Amino acid sequence: MTKFGIGQGVPRWEDPRLLRGGGQYSDDLNQPGQAHGFVLRSPHAHAIIRSIDTRAAIAAPGVLSVHTGADIVAAGYGSVPCLVAREKADGTPMFTPPNLPLREGRVRYVGDYVAFVVAESHDMARDAAELIEVDYEPLPSVTATKDTLRDGAQDVWDEAPGNVCFVFEQGDAALVDTAIQSAHHVTTLDLDISRVAVAPMEPRACIGEYDQFAERYTLYTGTQGPHLVRQVIAEPMLRVPQNRLRVVSKDMGGAFGMRSGPYCENLLCLHAAKELGRPVKWVGDRAEHFMADDQARDNISTIELALDEHGKFLALRVKTVANLGAYLTMFGPHSSTNNLGTLAGTYTTSAIFTHVTGVFSNTPSTGPYRGAGRPEAAYVLERTIDTAAAELGIDPAELRRRNYIPESALPYQTGLVFNYDSGQFEKNMDTALTMSDYAGFEVRRDTAKADGKLRGIGISNVIEQAAGGFPEWAEIRFDPSGTVTVVMGTHNHGQGHETVFRQMLADRLGLEFEQIYYQQGDSDHGMAGTGTFGSRSSGVGGASLMMAADKIIDKARQMASHHLEAAEDDIAFTDGVFTVAGTDKSTTLIECAKLLQNFMTAPPDMDVGLNEWASWRPPAPTYPNGCHIAEVEIDPQTGVLKIANYVAVDDVGTVLNPLLLDGQLHGGIAQGAGQIMMENVIWDRESGQLNTGSFMDYVMPRADNLPNFQSAVNEDAPSPTNPMGIKGAGEAGCVGAMPALMNAIVDAMRPAGVRTLDMPATPHRIWQALQGGDAT
Repeated sequence: MTKFGIGQGVPRWEDPRLLRGGGQYSDDLNQPGQAHGFVLRSPHAHAIIRSIDTRAAIAAPGVLSVHTGADIVAAGYGSVPCLVAREKADGTPMFTPPNLPLREGRVRYVGDYVAFVVAESHDMARDAAELIEVDYEPLPSVTATKDTLRDGAQDVWDEAPGNVCFVFEQGDAALVDTAIQSAHHVTTLDLDISRVAVAPMEPRACIGEYDQFAERYTLYTGTQGPHLVRQVIAEPMLRVPQNRLRVVSKDMGGAFGMRSGPYCENLLCLHAAKELGRPVKWVGDRAEHFMADDQARDNISTIELALDEHGKFLALRVKTVANLGAYLTMFGPHSSTNNLGTLAGTYTTSAIFTHVTGVFSNTPSTGPYRGAGRPEAAYVLERTIDTAAAELGIDPAELRRRNYIPESALPYQTGLVFNYDSGQFEKNMDTALTMSDYAGFEVRRDTAKADGKLRGIGISNVIEQAAGGFPEWAEIRFDPSGTVTVVMGTHNHGQGHETVFRQMLADRLGLEFEQIYYQQGDSDHGMAGTGTFGSRSSGVGGASLMMAADKIIDKARQMASHHLEAAEDDIAFTDGVFTVAGTDKSTTLIECAKLLQNFMTAPPDMDVGLNEWASWRPPAPTYPNGCHIAEVEIDPQTGVLKIANYVAVDDVGTVLNPLLLDGQLHGGIAQGAGQIMMENVIWDRESGQLNTGSFMDYVMPRADNLPNFQSAVNEDAPSPTNPMGIKGAGEAGCVGAMPALMNAIVDAMRPAGVRTLDMPATPHRIWQALQGGDAT
């Protein structure tokens, strides 16, 4: 075994490079002779563009070109495509709005794309943009999700009356209706899941290039899937074959789903670069991020949970209105419709039905964000279970225990979509209960009460699907010196791929870290790739890498057989060395690679070189699961909330690197806690103006808002659908944190008569709810 094998807590290999300034983020990249672009954005939430006068801007110092919606239409480009198709209530296809890089005729949110100015410098382009005269005719707008379906609400699109984009249903409605009507008890709850800005550390940026001789574009930008972005930009948008577009994504300061698809600036830079014959760079600032980047969550739900006299779950019905924004992203309805199976939870509920209405609003588009529908589904389920427990006078842990899917029943077809292959759900909770000293909570509650504080505890038992569907690619290349390059179709932007894939390859091939060079993010260098999202990289990318490694071993064994003059069946491979059974003959994998790279020493019946690739497509999703328990303390005089303790027990399958796993789980918990406690994008309901346009107004969690997390993993139920037993971990923390923390907050407030509270649980909202007021 190598010094850094699978299962060891190896610090991230890439960190020293990044910490010492060696990162190559999008704004670090520059091309000779590049110009600079600036986007003029709409100041109105909804308005008709009567006219645009660009003459003064074109005459401004340093300006090279000014582009409007009419120019984009004339160039014949296509819209940003939406890959997730849904239907209206009548079964006809949903309305997919035109989504060209610059708008023509009408703008539909504050920050919408109006014009693109290219100049010798960023400042020159920005100054010139201020000279563009746009005659707007303001129209009424609608931004709040609960307002979109109201009678008389302004239609965002004439082609979508009532602002309805699609209606999506899953489950057996009749069965659920019958169960609810005959149930001993039905818990009903209305929940509002706030909109969040993704707020990665690095704002977006890109450079577009055009080679007039090769008739080929190059796009440098931070993206989670370079090959996928090339696919959706080339033919649908640029109207060129995919081999005429190269996409390069080097280091990236956070993505979380927001960078999974193309943005309008990508096409604008490519278009301007071709027109001007020189590279064009655009760099967004934080204000533009809040105005125009894809946002997330933002839905309201009514939940009904039916129980029998023993507390067994009979049926669950969830009706949701999901805010899509003004346009559809590449994944559009995905988050609101593709992970609804999470509503089944870890329970035996046999009848589940969900109805989702996707609506347009005068806001930026919503798209995937860490969990992509999983946290929302887990939140509505687990919040309702805690409410039911309170109504029935049953301990929340006991109510869950009565409804768990037993391990002996697996594989298990749930009441909605998911078919679980493995898991020890009750064991996870028992471990978490012990770690959190759940049995001693009432003593801590009494102590807090004596100090004038309110204390609460909340549980969430969650499960999600991960790593399903799309294939992934990996390639291994040995050079004549015997060193190795691994090329992955996934993209590392904080997950630690440069470390964990080196670990996996070193472990399988008996190599050292220093011998392996890691490469990613260039559609010209990797033959294919899907990208990094959905907790899929280690499981699907890792499986592909192991398949490629096994091909390497098989081919090198043929070389060893020739070199050692022994039958292949007599040759064993261990820790990078081939040995002939019963003899002292041996040779290393590196030596075989060198021999194969030399046409003078490679056998005539073998291809020269030692280079292999593999792709793997999972036959079914995996199901990471776990139990999170949060404990909070509230000062009723001020509404100030403190997280006193947080315990997470997660089953993510085989653990490749426990240090990196902790980082993923902790980061997800912090993001979930941020949404519950403080994060919320707000627009003025009358004017549609953005009220949270900077970090002065949009509050992010800090280290002092969070406790030290207690975490544990359960590796006793690896996934049988993954070759290495991996389930995935990237989203688990966020999925578990939101319901656990809000359940704890409401539990603390329940003695004061508070039944529920909508996020974010700010001190103001908590204080108002405790006074019996409207916590808005």
